[in-house]
Amino acid sequence: MSNTYENSSLRLITSEVSSGSLRWRCPSNIALVKYWGKYGNQLPRNPSVSFTLDSAATDTTLHYAVRTGEMTDRAKVELLLDGVQRDDFARRTADYFTKLFPIYPFLRQLEFKIETSNSFPHSAGIASSASGMSALACCLVDMEERLFEPIKDKSERWRKVSYLARLGSGSACRSVYADAAVWGELSGLQSLPGSANGQTGGSLEYAVPVGERLHQNFKAFHDDILLISSGEKSVSSSAGHGLMDNSPYAEPRYKQAQRNCEEMLTVLSNGDMDRFGSILESEALTLHALMMASQPPYLLMEPNTITAIRAVQQWRADTRNPLYFTLDAGPNLHLLYPDSIALPVRNFVREQLLPLTAEGKYIADRMGHGPEKLELSE
Repeated sequence: MSNTYENSSLRLITSEVSSGSLRWRCPSNIALVKYWGKYGNQLPRNPSVSFTLDSAATDTTLHYAVRTGEMTDRAKVELLLDGVQRDDFARRTADYFTKLFPIYPFLRQLEFKIETSNSFPHSAGIASSASGMSALACCLVDMEERLFEPIKDKSERWRKVSYLARLGSGSACRSVYADAAVWGELSGLQSLPGSANGQTGGSLEYAVPVGERLHQNFKAFHDDILLISSGEKSVSSSAGHGLMDNSPYAEPRYKQAQRNCEEMLTVLSNGDMDRFGSILESEALTLHALMMASQPPYLLMEPNTITAIRAVQQWRADTRNPLYFTLDAGPNLHLLYPDSIALPVRNFVREQLLPLTAEGKYIADRMGHGPEKLELSE
């Protein structure tokens, strides 16, 4: 059953409200099985499974105060990215807050200043919307608890954070859990940890954690992100999702993703590293094939992306080390591997792959522990 979290009682007596601030850091995530195609209110056409990252993260401070000036049917938001006022992002965030009025009527009664920064280039194919919207959702639920009362059930609390994050950016719902998460409905599986009301197979409306299912082979996994390009993408992920609506490959893709997601969960539990790599790389190339077969078609990989992929494949064949690649919706290559081969991979990256990156940059990341509440800056 759908849970919209609508609550008309969450209104403030503004004369009793003091200004305040909240700060959260939330990581991005890397999808192992890709979500590509959506419908309705940010609902996925197919399930997805992801690893939560650590270093690639967004740090967001939400300042709130009683609203001044005319009360309108639109949220009042100011936003600074890396200290620079961004009216375009402020408008998008105001749209998001306005969409949340049925859940949080008090958002209409307040005004907001948001200060946010990423540890990685924005809109370059690392899921900045995932980390950004999940950090904002953490702030919102934290603000609800401060202004009203705590949510006693901690699992339910994080489901609500995931639900709110999804309304801002679909993949953001997976960033609120440590290690690994699934978003979407999966048939033929045991009830997943965190599923509500004994649901079997996850949910379309929020992600559920699956870190406890991971085989030892997949704990402490690394994700080195090669910054092939630090520029913004030519086509946004939102536009890419929309192009799936009329794709002749959509339905076969959704069925393929369903199968791959179910098999990937099995692989993550049984530790089959070879099959993990096979599914992972197939998913990455399928995602970009769908982009190239869209109408109009578009290409987000750069020549050095292809060169790096071939170098990874050759190094793996030569060394027999389990180093695998994936891509998000952009040109930057993610290298996934177990901690046991961290040293040889580091040497390989520095000697052969760094010359292929923009300005010799890469992010040495790994699986992370999810959102973190931070002390407010002075």
